[in-house]
Amino acid sequence: MNRQLLLQVCNAPGTSGFENAAQEVAAETLAGCCDEVRRDALGNVIGFRKAGARARRGKTPLRVMLAAHADEVGMMVKHINAKGLLHFIPLGGLSPAVAQSQRVIIHGREPVRGAIVPKINGEDVKPPALGDLLIDTGLPKEEIEKLVQPGDSITFENDVSLLNGKMWVGRNFDDRIGLYCLLEAMRTVGRTAADVYAVSTVQEEVGLRGARPAAFGVAPDIGIAIDGSMARGAYVDDHQNLCEPGRGTGIYVIDNLTIGHPGLVRYLCEMCEKHGIPYQRNIGGGTDASAIQQSRAGVIATTVGAPVRYMHSTVQLCHADDMDATVALLVKFMETAHEFMAKLPKR
Repeated sequence: MNRQLLLQVCNAPGTSGFENAAQEVAAETLAGCCDEVRRDALGNVIGFRKAGARARRGKTPLRVMLAAHADEVGMMVKHINAKGLLHFIPLGGLSPAVAQSQRVIIHGREPVRGAIVPKINGEDVKPPALGDLLIDTGLPKEEIEKLVQPGDSITFENDVSLLNGKMWVGRNFDDRIGLYCLLEAMRTVGRTAADVYAVSTVQEEVGLRGARPAAFGVAPDIGIAIDGSMARGAYVDDHQNLCEPGRGTGIYVIDNLTIGHPGLVRYLCEMCEKHGIPYQRNIGGGTDASAIQQSRAGVIATTVGAPVRYMHSTVQLCHADDMDATVALLVKFMETAHEFMAKLPKR
């Protein structure tokens, strides 16, 4: 496990549409292991690693796209009221129960710390609507308006840290763990017979907006999204989620947006068994794989990723061994993707 890279990736701020700090980490890392790195108009970072010279002789190499999204769930300043308190709107799927009593950073002309004030309704246990919550910075209106304006992004303050044993905790493991695994796999992979495109996508949390144009531009033959796998945790019956933290990477069979290509799912599982990589079959929520799968005339695609507990909260948990297993799976797939493609019926 590369702790330094994990901390860099997970501690960078980057809500949907404001991913630049996280994308700087992605671009710098990919620059050290790719032949080309570029950014498209939406802000996707695309690293291109050419197939080995032997694989390129006489034919066009297979094109593999690996994608992990850089954006995290957060907020945006909507209004500053007469008391200097901030109204905000969500960027991505944010629950009022998660947001209350959290410390935040408003990314204005300079970073400003604040707290989302809990709204206590006496005997009423029903949580307030997100639009009813306010951020208090402790500054009066005239002071805060010098630093913050509507449209500024807001992130939760929590940084990544080791919780206990090998379990890590952070505010944005959906999907910074996926981005970490993508970058670390690109750093460690050997020679490939396929052209590999590593894409750090933007705006996944607000509708897969970055992956669509990225996939159109790359035009891959195979696409794999790297995202969090649904994991068992507190308050969840075992039948609701399939993955157990610490028992391997998750391979998506299906999610709310994508049915994983059966042949690809089977190949990934067989490859894990062959190389001793712990894995679990996962049923997920929805990932960039959908945008990739439906690009152009259609792409063979699915999703893999380390199990993450409590996604879209400020206390997301992920086991170090599952990160390592995800990296190992991505490396082996990049090195053998041409073998998988050779087994498919000719189209």
